[in-house]
Amino acid sequence: MRMGILTGGGDCPGLNAVIRAVVRHGMKEHNGEVVGFLEGWRGPMQNMVMPLTLKSTDGLIQRGGTILRTSRIDPFTLDRGPELIVESMKKNNLDGLIVVGGQETCSVALRMYQEHKLNVVCIPKTIDNDLSATDFTFGFDTAVNIVSDALDRLHTTAESHNRVLVCEVMGRHAGWIACYGGIAGGADFILVPEKEIALHDITEAIKKRHARGKDHSIIVVAEGAKLEGDSGTHGAEEIDPENPPRLGGIGDRLAKLVETETGFETRAMVLGHIQRGGSPTAYDRVLATRFGVAAVDLVTEKKFGRMVALQHNQIVDVSLEEATGVMKTLDMELYKVASVFFG
Repeated sequence: MRMGILTGGGDCPGLNAVIRAVVRHGMKEHNGEVVGFLEGWRGPMQNMVMPLTLKSTDGLIQRGGTILRTSRIDPFTLDRGPELIVESMKKNNLDGLIVVGGQETCSVALRMYQEHKLNVVCIPKTIDNDLSATDFTFGFDTAVNIVSDALDRLHTTAESHNRVLVCEVMGRHAGWIACYGGIAGGADFILVPEKEIALHDITEAIKKRHARGKDHSIIVVAEGAKLEGDSGTHGAEEIDPENPPRLGGIGDRLAKLVETETGFETRAMVLGHIQRGGSPTAYDRVLATRFGVAAVDLVTEKKFGRMVALQHNQIVDVSLEEATGVMKTLDMELYKVASVFFG
């Protein structure tokens, strides 16, 4: 049994733990060989390969990023992209391909499976936690812990200077990071893409805090969030086949509006790529390892067109159609819990 593996989309804590698990389980339990493709879907298109061994993957579990590197290349936007991938699979004599990625990467895998009969199995990876059919994706827990730690630090500065601090976090279309991180970090207001909020509601909550003697506040806002009445998203709108439109700027805009409406000194900060970097948490290391082992088993059982998933703390497999059909947005019941602490 020979299998390939690639990592696509944004980098994410836990990717190296997956690679380690795939190689270890594939070689020791199934007497197989594993080949790594470099830079996402670009790897199989250009036959950019890296031999993976027990020695070369030893000690990867705590290491951030991905030794295979990554990209957002979509082979269906390029001339003969899918055909080149099929040819590369044959050239390397591979029985299956393990694809580690989020919504976009797994959607490409689905099309490759449906239209080109590619023997593919997916592993869900995204700090946004927005893939359907799985309770959590690895990388999410690390991102939430980074946000929570940042808010702990911001509280001390906000209190020392009697300031309102706005922290902009990742979350283009789903507010999981903002909500989980905001709750854990004791945020006084949270804005998410799923719910437009009137500026008046935010400023009134802040004023109430100040009226009862709390002269500092923390606001968490997802990069894709909108204020009520906004006509569009914030940030660049350029279309790049390798990169989605960049969002951002809502934090800085919100800070200026809050200061103008309340008179309280307000500052904004953007966590940005810090949320995606560094070592994964223990939870993400374990989840990534469980996913990697399960994906190898699917390949050896020839159960292609599937994605491993976490459901009720059990590792299961689901169809790629189910996994990518609908984006998993924030559970608004959780947002109701967060709103208890607004103001």
